Amino acid sequence: MKLFKSLLVAPATLGLLAPMSATANEVTISDFTPAEQLAITNSRVDGLEARMNDFEAGGFSETTTASFSLDTVFGAVDGGNDSTEAVSFDYQMNIGLTTSFTGEDSLDVTIDVGGSAGTTVGSDVTEAAAIMGYQATGDKMVVDGITYTFPVGGATVVIGDTTDISSTFTGACVYSAFTDTTLDDCGTGNSLGVGGKGVTASIGYAFDSGFSLAGGVSSKETEIMTEEGTDIYGIETAYSADNYGVAVAYVSDDGGTGAETTYWGINAFYAPESGSLPSISGGYETSESGGTDKSGYFIGLTWPEVGPGSVNVGLATDKLYTDAQTEYFVYEASYSYPINDGMTVTPGVYIKEASSGDDDTGVLVKTSFSF
Repeated sequence: MKLFKSLLVAPATLGLLAPMSATANEVTISDFTPAEQLAITNSRVDGLEARMNDFEAGGFSETTTASFSLDTVFGAVDGGNDSTEAVSFDYQMNIGLTTSFTGEDSLDVTIDVGGSAGTTVGSDVTEAAAIMGYQATGDKMVVDGITYTFPVGGATVVIGDTTDISSTFTGACVYSAFTDTTLDDCGTGNSLGVGGKGVTASIGYAFDSGFSLAGGVSSKETEIMTEEGTDIYGIETAYSADNYGVAVAYVSDDGGTGAETTYWGINAFYAPESGSLPSISGGYETSESGGTDKSGYFIGLTWPEVGPGSVNVGLATDKLYTDAQTEYFVYEASYSYPINDGMTVTPGVYIKEASSGDDDTGVLVKTSFSF
């Protein structure tokens, strides 16, 4: 804004000087009164400043803020269907715009910018980006979500487009996942981490006793809660104490074709008071569809104080399995340490078991910036 002010003030200043120079040859020493000329100049400057202030007040809301974050990943993924060991670089930038109209509400817009993964150095680039959950937007800005949050009688209501039902869920997991796999939602991504189909409404209420209750519904934008549409309903209850917690969720996804799938999920954590002992997070999830039952689980350990950073080690089934199926797992280990308040570096190792061929193995370094 300082540069913009300067650009506006400069021509205005020249405008002030122009009439003065035009009449300079008519002014004599006896006609010149410093106090009078100074008063005229100050009046003109005050008027210009007032117009400038009006422009600023009308141009931007005082309650609007912007936040920026940038994640990059550098490394290689090998195994599975890939025959190369290419080292790749991927990134994703997030822009968050937030404004409030009452002081208690919040309108949030999230914009993502990601590179065109996999276009230059092989399929491993795409795989690395997918593992980290980056969106390849072709270096273009894409609106990732719009939400409006407001209180109602002590409860928190969230309404939005491309918004998760679980945005009001409390959950009970302290594990910080390195990759965007089943580990990311503590093994309960279909229930306690349930997303949305498009338009979403979710509400949550936290009791003073440590208990909380939340629920929501999500539908496609063009088929809101109709027989033709795909609707998801979810409800969650949780209890949180100082060093432990537990959460349970139920979700129903009608699939849009009458083939309803229901999910149950539970996750819990325990954090010892001693910083030398790891916090333990666990998750278990089941699904039922057309008489077929499946399940999967997760366990993660977090050491919050290891030198300047923290260590996370976890494993989870890569999806839900029936009792007759062979289970395959995803493993990861990472060390996250802050360089300063706005920069964190996280090296990590990722392994995904394969039913045939070599397992997927990734050695990656993620760098996160916030500004």
